[in-house]
Amino acid sequence: MKKIISGTTLEAVQGDIVNQPEVEAVVNAANAQLTMGGGVAGAIHRAAGPELEKECQNKAPIEPGEAVVTKGYQLPNNYVIHVLGPRYGEDKPEAELLGKAYQNALDLAEQNNIKSVAFPAVSCGAFGYPLQEATSVALCVIADKAPQLDLDLIRFVLYTQEDLEEYQRQLSQLL
Repeated sequence: MKKIISGTTLEAVQGDIVNQPEVEAVVNAANAQLTMGGGVAGAIHRAAGPELEKECQNKAPIEPGEAVVTKGYQLPNNYVIHVLGPRYGEDKPEAELLGKAYQNALDLAEQNNIKSVAFPAVSCGAFGYPLQEATSVALCVIADKAPQLDLDLIRFVLYTQEDLEEYQRQLSQLL
């Protein structure tokens, strides 16, 4: 499913975040130390190779809502934008911190002249953020920020069919 807002195409697809060769940057749902970890962070670090971990050492730790950018190394993408989303029920206020993570990732894309970016469902895995709420936060932030963006494509890469359906449902309701 695709939707265009202020000249930026938003789309939701089911797939693997490390296999998005059409985008310049992928977003890593990182941990505070920017280390391999599990889930999205583990997949990105394994695919990018050990050089990513070395570059990340100089940029860690980060706080919930913060974002940093690195090279993509062995990924098919030029960049990785690492964001630390909030742990649901622990990092307060969750919605504000999650929104900040998306805003900061988009700001880094702009600052680095990145025209296309792929996001996972930040904070929805091990950090326990309910998918419906997290999707709403992500899409609201992006819709609000879209008029100021010079991005051609924002892709949401969802791991499960259920996740994809929720993003598609909410994307279809965006004005």
